[in-house]
Amino acid sequence: MLLLLPAIGFVLVLGLALVYSAVMPPSTLMLGRWLTLQPVSRDPVPLARIAPALPLAVIASEDQRFCLDHGVDFGAIREVVEDEDSPSRGASTLAMQTVKNVFLWPGRSYIRKAIEIPLALALDTLWGKRRMMEIYLNVAEWGDGIYGAQAASQHWFGKDASRLTRGEAALLAAVLPNPITRSAGRPSTGVRRRAARIQALMGQVEGLTGCLRR
Repeated sequence: MLLLLPAIGFVLVLGLALVYSAVMPPSTLMLGRWLTLQPVSRDPVPLARIAPALPLAVIASEDQRFCLDHGVDFGAIREVVEDEDSPSRGASTLAMQTVKNVFLWPGRSYIRKAIEIPLALALDTLWGKRRMMEIYLNVAEWGDGIYGAQAASQHWFGKDASRLTRGEAALLAAVLPNPITRSAGRPSTGVRRRAARIQALMGQVEGLTGCLRR
C-alpha cells in the first residue's frame, strides 16, 4: 500500500490540474496566509490583460528556453548536478516554478525536486505554454502578501497590468528571486542593475516567445 501512495498522490494532483486548466489556482503560499489569517492581495487576470512585456521579461530573466523545452531543462539540471557552485537557480524552469508555487512547498530539497520534475513535464503538456505562463503570472509573489501581476502592478506602479512598460516589467522580473527583501516600486541599486540587464535581454529573446501567441 505504501508503494501506491506516490502514484495515488500523482493522480490526485493531475485531477486538480485538470480543474486548474479552467480555474485560476491559488499558490500554496497564499493558502498558508489564508489559514493563518494573513491578508492576501490578488486579482487574477487572463494573459490577454497583462502587458506582453511582463511574460517577455520573466522569460528573459528566468527561463529563456521556455518555448523550446517541455517543462524541464535537463541540460541545465545536469550542469547543476555536475557543478555545485553553478550560479543557476537550481536550473528551475518557469514550469517547475509554477508547479512548486501551486502544488508544493518552498525551500530546496531533493524530495521536492523529484516530485517537481515529473509534474512539470506532465503539466507542460496538459496546460500548454500559454496557460502555464498565465498561471505563473497570477501566482508569483511580488511582495509581502502581494500575488499576481495585476496586484503587483497596482501596488507598485498604480496601474493596470495591461499598461506595464518594458522598464516596469523588467523591475518586476528583477525582484523575483526574493520579492520580500527586494522592491519593484522602490528598487535598490542592485535591483536597477539587474532590471537593466533583463531589459537588454528582452530584445534578444523576443523572437523566442511564439508559444505565447494564440
